[in-house]
Amino acid sequence: MDTFIEILKAVLFGIVEGITEWLPISSTGHMILLDALVKLKVSPEFYEMFQVVIQLGAILAVILLFFHKLNPFSPKKEAEERKQTWQLWFKVVAAVLPSAIIGILLDDWMDAHFYNHIVVSVALVVYGVAFLFLEKKDRQKPAKIGEVYDIDYRTALCIGAFQCLALIPGTSRSGSTILGAIILGVARPAGAEFSFFLAIPTMLGASALKLLKFLLSGVGASGTELILLAVGCAVSFGVSLLVIRALMDYVRKKSFAAFGIYRIILGGIVLLWFIAQQIF
Repeated sequence: MDTFIEILKAVLFGIVEGITEWLPISSTGHMILLDALVKLKVSPEFYEMFQVVIQLGAILAVILLFFHKLNPFSPKKEAEERKQTWQLWFKVVAAVLPSAIIGILLDDWMDAHFYNHIVVSVALVVYGVAFLFLEKKDRQKPAKIGEVYDIDYRTALCIGAFQCLALIPGTSRSGSTILGAIILGVARPAGAEFSFFLAIPTMLGASALKLLKFLLSGVGASGTELILLAVGCAVSFGVSLLVIRALMDYVRKKSFAAFGIYRIILGGIVLLWFIAQQIF
């Protein structure tokens, strides 16, 4: 019975990961908040690895949905299309370098100082206001870059620099990169796609780093813990398939203002909840 309850918890974590990883509302922030309400009965070392490696399911969804676009070896592509695909991958790799360098150097420090409810709530509100401001300011402003293949190396690197902000929990990796892309003149659909593609090496690298640290810690994983990780990844994969499709349809027709409002409301609730915990 206890194992069944833990599996249900892992399903919940997978659902939250699959939804919040791609929407600009902060997956890490939501995972921190969920952990405060629903505790998995696992070791602290395993949970630190679990909340990152569970992203592998979400990454697999991106690879599946955009496989043709990301595959430079597709026989259905002409020589020019294959060249464009290779160039897109080179731009993605270039864009991931800033956050990769900073993330590797400051990973432990960020975990120790920024993974708390105050940082999450403030980041949620600040980014929410940023979304509202940007949407109001640039509502009638035409995009300079309409297609993901048209993003040049300079723009890719700048988007990658914006991704560094996502190292602070509550900001949102997709939120940072999509906001950055919009500011740089990239159309929302193209910015969202590039954000998805940028997630592949970013999250694979983050997962590998956390998994390596877990293995080096000497703390073993029980059979139940491995089942929970597999369930969380599988659920995040299935949910991500639905969310990515829905988000791409959404960004073609509507603005991100609704996400800004959601972030502000959620950030306020989290802050009030944290204050209430301290008082009572």
